[in-house]
Amino acid sequence: MPAHVRKGDQVMITSGALKGRIGEVLRVIPKDQQVIVKGLNLRNKNLRPTQRNPQGGVITKEAPLHMSKVSPVVDGKPVRVGFRVEKDGSKVRVARHGGKELKVLGVVRKKK
Repeated sequence: MPAHVRKGDQVMITSGALKGRIGEVLRVIPKDQQVIVKGLNLRNKNLRPTQRNPQGGVITKEAPLHMSKVSPVVDGKPVRVGFRVEKDGSKVRVARHGGKELKVLGVVRKKK
């Protein structure tokens, strides 16, 4: 089943402590059904001293969220996503409410 979010999409978090926040998808992890959203769900990681980094320290990075917790944003509102196949064979993601196209996914090959 195709994912409703892709890298580069603007998404809104729909549940949890970060509900209502909007960010850009940096990475999609389809195997685990997770996404990483820029600037949201930040976690601190303690680094021990190494030869490369003799001081060690603390870094802050984004942690993954489950795909079901995010929805693409159209006109500032989260939308559900549908799919439509065009006459030229390209598959397009479409917002269910309003019908706006999100992005073209590529050409679908027809079975002979």
